[in-house]
Amino acid sequence: MSTTFTHRNLPRLLLQAREAVMAHTRPSLREHALSDQQWRVLRVLGEHGAVDTGRVAREAFILGPSLTGVLARMERDNLITRARDPADQRRTVVEATPHGMKLVKRLGTSIEAHYEWMEKSLGKAKLAQLYGLLDELIALEQPAP
Repeated sequence: MSTTFTHRNLPRLLLQAREAVMAHTRPSLREHALSDQQWRVLRVLGEHGAVDTGRVAREAFILGPSLTGVLARMERDNLITRARDPADQRRTVVEATPHGMKLVKRLGTSIEAHYEWMEKSLGKAKLAQLYGLLDELIALEQPAP
């Protein structure tokens, strides 16, 4: 027995879109021995500087237990440092090392070039529309306060 769906499978389409975009990025990440998760952490740190682990987890979409292992490997590889927050010893602050920031800058250049290609291919208005629609969808699906 099959079920008839009226709408296309949006979660699958979003995953396909993510994989299509990441197909351009992964070779560069692998060249620098970075996983997707490690890159997401470095991207957060590159955008915001030193932040607490809770913010890294939220913005990099990595669950706490997984983040602990990712950060341990990144610290071992001299990509990040972790320290207790002087204002609140219960919190841990994560910061990219100079080596980690060098990777952010290097990879950021090729990633930005890919975004520029997408903008040129789709058009500035369509790419802006895509970003806007995704932002609206994310906001729509957030639980009510």
